[in-house]
Amino acid sequence: MDEDGNARRSRRRRPPVAGKGTTDDLDLFTRYSRLRNPFPPMRVYSDDEVENIHLTALQLLETLGMRVLSGSVRALLAAAGAQVDEGSQVVRVDPALVGKALETAPHEFTVRALDPVRSVPIGAGHLAIAPVAGPPNVVDVRKGRRPGTMEDLRNFIRLSQTFDVIHLLGPCVEPQDVEVNIRHLEFTLAQLTLADKPPWVFCRGRQQIRDCFEMIRLAHGLDEGEFRNHVCAYTVVNTNSPRQLDIPMAEGIVEFANAGQMTIVTPFTLAGAMAPVTVTGALTLAHMEALFGITLAQLVRPGAPVVYGTFTSNVDMKSGAPAFGTPEFTKACFGAGQLARRIGIPWRSSSATASNSPDAQAAYEAEMSLWGAVLARCDFLLHGAGWLEGGLSASYEKFILDIEMLQMFAELFQPLGAGADEIAAMAIEEVAPGGHFFAAAHTMQRYRTAFYSPLVSARQNYGQWQEGGSPSAAERAVGVWERKLREYQAPRRDSAILEAVTDYAERRRTEGGAAPVS
Repeated sequence: MDEDGNARRSRRRRPPVAGKGTTDDLDLFTRYSRLRNPFPPMRVYSDDEVENIHLTALQLLETLGMRVLSGSVRALLAAAGAQVDEGSQVVRVDPALVGKALETAPHEFTVRALDPVRSVPIGAGHLAIAPVAGPPNVVDVRKGRRPGTMEDLRNFIRLSQTFDVIHLLGPCVEPQDVEVNIRHLEFTLAQLTLADKPPWVFCRGRQQIRDCFEMIRLAHGLDEGEFRNHVCAYTVVNTNSPRQLDIPMAEGIVEFANAGQMTIVTPFTLAGAMAPVTVTGALTLAHMEALFGITLAQLVRPGAPVVYGTFTSNVDMKSGAPAFGTPEFTKACFGAGQLARRIGIPWRSSSATASNSPDAQAAYEAEMSLWGAVLARCDFLLHGAGWLEGGLSASYEKFILDIEMLQMFAELFQPLGAGADEIAAMAIEEVAPGGHFFAAAHTMQRYRTAFYSPLVSARQNYGQWQEGGSPSAAERAVGVWERKLREYQAPRRDSAILEAVTDYAERRRTEGGAAPVS
């Protein structure tokens, strides 16, 4: 790899990238799988205002603290110097302890993939994208809305593997047809057999986490020491805003830090509900809670890979329903990015919508979310493709529509250049006044790859579109995801390693798996 993390493989070619023309496959893979954001970050606060928010969050951690429901984690924090009130389960943390944790938290790191060229840099201006995570339902135009199944989950993993603008895997749907004590085994096995991108692991109890880690370790062919020294998996830890960390989340931070795996600490602060009604107040609470989780991870293992996660939006004050893709959501992204840069930790944002169908509302809310994340220079984008209904459903059509938007942003990141070829003075000289450039030599040399070729967008005139059945963008997306699933091919895997992973999952199934911890 070069200094920017770009793959240099002149002889090995990858499948063509969806939505693109016939240019070099490797070039397209590099452009979509190693994204760097070239734009300066947006600011909504002055440096003094950012510092005031940060210092207020530190003061609140010291005076109010966080309620931690896990007794073992409270004991760990007490041993590290935090003030613990066992009666209220509240833990108060000195600002010096937080400051020491921020000194050891890495500014950048790489998540290792089963195919090394798909390893994902986190931080340093890169943008890593993961699909939707966690909905219990799925929806598509043909079958409607229904509980998610294991086959739906496998399908979303296949789609995530197919598009290079998706860099990490995610739990795109909760398979309701698989018992919760073995769901983690089935999910991890599907990720490791159907894709070669970095996998997600849920924090639902120590044994479930350890099962998943063992399967991932086997898939990479690493011994236990090597696994602890390579970031191979990630998770999201959500605090229970306001100011509470439950047992599986607290113990998840400890397990991931001990194993050297990536934790995205994400408060879910909805202004007006679980957070103050002002955006700044909601960000202050979120900053406080994120600092607490990051500090815990660093106390367990200094240098543990962590990401500063924010998911701050607002509620509809008439109904109390969560709202996403709002102006407040976008401004919260700008502010969160400033706070993340203040502490020097990679930052996670999201693409979200409250729409119940893959319609115009879903598109403009998701794009408002994307502009907030991109212009604020987030390092990790979760829910990048497929999120619908406020996160309650994963949509096949929305997944494809989001891929279209993500690829357009990826193209936006590409430099224009201003050399002789780009300025095109010879082409201007070639075409007479009042002429056209369709047949110019400059055009003929470049027309195949001059512009982004859309995945879904229709470019026909009205009559042609009408003759084709007048399909909406969502209806056109149906054909895309169905075709991609038909064309999908699993990545090649060493048979011995695949057998070891499968055998482990089967043995743990017969042993009853592991119950989640609540």
